[in-house]
Amino acid sequence: MAVKIRLKRIGAKKAPFYRIVVADSRSPRDGRIIEEIGTYNPVAQPAQVTINEENAIKWMQNGAKPSDTVRNLFSKQGIMEKFHNAKLGK
Repeated sequence: MAVKIRLKRIGAKKAPFYRIVVADSRSPRDGRIIEEIGTYNPVAQPAQVTINEENAIKWMQNGAKPSDTVRNLFSKQGIMEKFHNAKLGK
């Protein structure tokens, strides 16, 4: 099973709100998920991001691939750096 970390859109029309979820890559965008690991609110000024870092790193170590947008959010939060350091054993 190919696992992705991606955004699941919820919220009203023209007022997006996203959950950062771990899901099978073959499932639809708003379909079945494996686990929710955070939220992203792009409407707020500044944008609000909450992520469970331990779960995000655990899933990436188990082979889950983040989408491009999620990768950018993880980079801004410093999660990608922690993941690479853990991968290299630092």
